[in-house]
Amino acid sequence: MKHVVTILGISMVGLLTACHPSGGGTGQKASAILESRSGSNTKGEVNFVWQGNDVLVSAKVSGLKPNSEHGFHVHEKGDCSAPDAMSAAGHFNPDGKAHGLPGSTHRHAGDMPNIKADANGNATYSAKLTGFTVNAGPAGIVGRSVVVHRDPDDYKSQPAGNSGPRIACGLIK
Repeated sequence: MKHVVTILGISMVGLLTACHPSGGGTGQKASAILESRSGSNTKGEVNFVWQGNDVLVSAKVSGLKPNSEHGFHVHEKGDCSAPDAMSAAGHFNPDGKAHGLPGSTHRHAGDMPNIKADANGNATYSAKLTGFTVNAGPAGIVGRSVVVHRDPDDYKSQPAGNSGPRIACGLIK
């Protein structure tokens, strides 16, 4: 009987893990090279590393306005071909939620904290986020894009935080 309980317990853990929306990652990685859009000089690199139920997002971005803040989001489509990056479509939002504050349960999966530039227009970014996975699944970001906007995200204006034109865009792969 003890073995049956152990086997059932292991099976239940497996089922619970399979039902969890992110399933928990084991170090899967993805990255994006940011290319300038909308006449900006902004460029950089963004890295995503899946750590359990969190994704560590790190970035180095240059060509920003000195001492400025910028909206930073994962967008639905992995298409940065348009000069204004509108080909990337809207924020990644697999659950159909309103735009909101990163860390809140009521937000787009692609809503991330703003990027802050230093006095030289460079930014180093690091955040641990939930709501998406580092794969190509329904909650996955691989094959989507990451976008830097001209203005800061106010985290409340709908549908996208009033963060202005898209000044850099990169395909997540």
